[in-house]
Amino acid sequence: MRNMEELKELRFNGKGVKLDNNRVKGGILPEKIDELNRDVTIEGTTVIEGAVYAHKFEVNNGPLEVQGAVFTQLELYVNTSATGEITFRKAVGSSNSITSRAAGCKLVFASDVNAKQVTLYNAFVAGSIYADDITLENCVVIGGVFATQQIDLTGSIVGTFNAPYVHISGINHLLLPSAFSIEKLSVAPGARLFNLALADLGALYRGVEQSINSGRIEMDVDADELKSSLTDEDVQKTLRCYSVVGKVLAADLIDTDKFQNHFLLTAAALGPQLLKSYDMGKDAKGNPVPLSIERIRDFFFEVMAGKVEIRTIDGHFDVSQLMR
Repeated sequence: MRNMEELKELRFNGKGVKLDNNRVKGGILPEKIDELNRDVTIEGTTVIEGAVYAHKFEVNNGPLEVQGAVFTQLELYVNTSATGEITFRKAVGSSNSITSRAAGCKLVFASDVNAKQVTLYNAFVAGSIYADDITLENCVVIGGVFATQQIDLTGSIVGTFNAPYVHISGINHLLLPSAFSIEKLSVAPGARLFNLALADLGALYRGVEQSINSGRIEMDVDADELKSSLTDEDVQKTLRCYSVVGKVLAADLIDTDKFQNHFLLTAAALGPQLLKSYDMGKDAKGNPVPLSIERIRDFFFEVMAGKVEIRTIDGHFDVSQLMR
């Protein structure tokens, strides 16, 4: 993107803006009433250095980097045939929908995503997702996935989830010990849910041997379900919690700080300047291990694809050894 020609003049009109091989020095914001309904279309290599407000924001092809926040009235849409790296550095919101089913691009949201309906495939979200309906397939969300109606997870890694109705299919992973739903978790045939709260992600990221007392925990949606009733003067609600917190509490007698999971997960949501203050140590060859959104994304997608193998935690603890 550094060799891209600089866009010297933008002829914005009330109907739309098309960008291809351009750098926008600043944002794309309406200055008149008729510009509130302006569409923004990305046809090719583009950098937008400021915020964007559009009726519809459509990405037909990358690479694209938007350095400011983005808000759309209708939708943010990434074309199914889009390729290249598509990165939104700050929060992205829409009054209606945010949609991407593109398999050929690297889609990165470096902050939160907020809309009525969110449908993402092959996307990395460093923050959290807030919506009424959320559908994720082959995605990584470092924060939480929070829906007011329903969540559909397929082969994804998420920090946690909370929704009235949650359906899972394929192999999914949680980064935090607990997740929540109101209705009983709907599980497709063959679907599995693993918890990575006790996985030694720091060692895996550095490419060194995992700690003996670390590993992923396969969750049993029946055995690991905790059902609670929340009552006030007028309403009674049932909340279901799917948790490995008991196992985590037992493992807390072991030094889990050396796993460095909190550094890795927190770093994903930090800006590039703050990333420099985190030291992950050295890899197996003694070289420093850099932290960046792009590298963290690649790491978690390798975990999801099975290229980085996480050991299964033993689950047996020697009480006398822990007491010592």
